[in-house]
Amino acid sequence: MSRTTFALMAGFLLISSGTLAALFADDSQTTPAVETTQNAESGQGTTKFPLPDGLTSLNPNKTVFIDPERKRVFLKSRVCLREGMLEMFACLAGTKEHEAVVAIDTEAYVIHAALLAVGAEPGEPVQFDPEYKPPTGQHLDIFVNWIDDRGRPYRVPAQYWMRHATRRYFIEELETLPADVVLPKDGDLRYDADRKQLIWFGPMTNDDRYEYLPLTRDEAYRAAVQALFDKSQTQPMEADFVFAGSGFWEDENGKKLYLAESGNVICVANFSDAIIDIDVKSDASNDALMFEPYTERIPPLETEVLVELVPRFEKEQQLDESNP
Repeated sequence: MSRTTFALMAGFLLISSGTLAALFADDSQTTPAVETTQNAESGQGTTKFPLPDGLTSLNPNKTVFIDPERKRVFLKSRVCLREGMLEMFACLAGTKEHEAVVAIDTEAYVIHAALLAVGAEPGEPVQFDPEYKPPTGQHLDIFVNWIDDRGRPYRVPAQYWMRHATRRYFIEELETLPADVVLPKDGDLRYDADRKQLIWFGPMTNDDRYEYLPLTRDEAYRAAVQALFDKSQTQPMEADFVFAGSGFWEDENGKKLYLAESGNVICVANFSDAIIDIDVKSDASNDALMFEPYTERIPPLETEVLVELVPRFEKEQQLDESNP
């Protein structure tokens, strides 16, 4: 399937959709009634997100919608991960739920066509050879809409649900451990004499910092402990999303296949087959993943959410404000 075919499909979708009801166009609208079900495994309530009247789905599963007037794409999704390491924010259902926050039951090309239908321009996926080139494409603001089990609506940037990884080892170079420092055997601070590294796992608390700093007056050691504290603190994700556009692969019969059908919809680790990627270098190797779910901010597993894709246009910026 070529980019020309995508363009034709996008035009057909746009024409056939007619005039769609604007979602969240009226900020004063009342909160719609919601249906609350019980999660049999966790015992937590999950809420089905009520779709506004008038939306026309672009796929048989009724999970992909466009609003051509407001130039937005909506993806009906579900929360599939609240703890772990992330390679993506959103994946296709049945593919990579173990490393994505939400999953979407659709074919990937429908999402690509939907973005084209609202005027978004794809760029180029990340390149690693012969040298690294970051993904390019139209910048997108991505929001997550959901309703909790009390009927309260929420709308936050996708970045609000992610943070820089904290459940990992933090390392600072230290030529030698000062002679007057005796690290507690049951403590969490370790010194690797062979690699000359001071090592800490997970977030360091203030109590931890003030336990280890007074052990010596050695400046190099104290600077290393302070650096470990600073690096291990919770830092929200701030990278921007771009419409990279994935790519195509031709099989032995000459049939072109859309690469994103592997599941990589909205990535936070750079992948050459991502529909949407982040505009910064992000390593996809398991020991260097940069982001994890911001667990405390994410509703229960299986909660239905509506992911909202808003292309940024130079002449008419659509930088919506939200109140996380």
